[in-house]
Amino acid sequence: MTAAKESQAIEMEVLEIDGVVPAVKAERPPEGARPPWEKWQGRLRKLDRRWWPLWVLLGMVLLFLALTVGVVFGIVFVILRAVQGFFRMLLR
Repeated sequence: MTAAKESQAIEMEVLEIDGVVPAVKAERPPEGARPPWEKWQGRLRKLDRRWWPLWVLLGMVLLFLALTVGVVFGIVFVILRAVQGFFRMLLR
């Protein structure tokens, strides 16, 4: 019977002792319990120096693709203008 009484615990929240509010201790979760994206905050705002060759290569590829698409649209535009001029010449 005494073991059952000892296992019972009373939990209380202390609001005030002698007119002074006790300091609340902020408990941080253990490092493994935090979500992994909280550690990325500073990393997302800056690029790592070790990866600059990759970024330069990707930039060159994107520039090449943009120029290629621009040239293709330019050629299509010139061909359409030539065909339009040809039909105007025939219909006059």
